[in-house]
Amino acid sequence: MTDHRPRGLHEQTVETLAARILSGEWHEDMVLDLPALREELDISLTALREALKVLAAKGMIGARQKHGTYVRPRESWQLLDADVMRWQTTARGNAGLLDELAEVRAVVEPAAARMAAERATAEDLAALESALDAMVAAPDLEASVEADLAFHRGLLTAAHNNFLLQIERVIAIGLAERDKLVHSAGPTDDPVPSHRRVLEAIAEHDPDGAENAMLELLVKSAADAKRTGQEVNARR
Repeated sequence: MTDHRPRGLHEQTVETLAARILSGEWHEDMVLDLPALREELDISLTALREALKVLAAKGMIGARQKHGTYVRPRESWQLLDADVMRWQTTARGNAGLLDELAEVRAVVEPAAARMAAERATAEDLAALESALDAMVAAPDLEASVEADLAFHRGLLTAAHNNFLLQIERVIAIGLAERDKLVHSAGPTDDPVPSHRRVLEAIAEHDPDGAENAMLELLVKSAADAKRTGQEVNARR
C-alpha cells in the first residue's frame, strides 16, 4: 500500500495546515495571521505562501484584498481531490465522510458491476479472480485491505468507462480507510462470499445478477461499518 507520509518540509507544512482546518481549529472564514504562523512553524514566509497556494488550489483557503487569507467553507473544497479525500479520511470525526462515500458507492458500483457483466474481457476476469484469491490468502490487515481495493479497482476497470476509472481513485482512498476501521475493530463476517457472487455474475455475463450481488455486498459493507462505529463509540 502506498505510503502517503509527507517526506519534505513543503509537504509537512501543507499537511499541518490542512490538519488545522479539518480539526476545526481553523474555522470557516477565519483570517490567518501569516507572520505569526510563519514564526510558529519556523519557516520562511515564501515557504508558507507556497503551502497555502496548494490549499488554495484545493479550495480550502482563499484570499481577498483588505481581508487577508481565510478558511473557505467545506462546500468550496475540491472533495474529489485525492489529497483532500485522504486528509479527511485520516482525520478524526470522519464518520460523516464515510457515510457520504457509502452513498456514492451505492450509486456507482452496482452500475459498474452491470457494465462489467456486459463488457468484461478474459483479462478483466483474471484480475478479479486474482484479487479474490488474494483476499482468501491475506495474512494480515494490510494485505486484506489491499486485496479488497484490487477487487473494486478491477470491477471499475472491467466496466471500461474512463470516467469510472477516475472515480475509482477517489473511492479507493475512502474504501481503504473504511476497511482499516472495520477489520481493526475485531472479527467480521467473511467478505469473500459476497465478493465471489459479484465475480460469478460478471463471469456469467449476467448484468442483473451482477448489479444485485453488488447491492447486497454494499448493504453488508454498510452494516459492518455501522457496527464498527457503534463499537468504537461504546469504548470511548
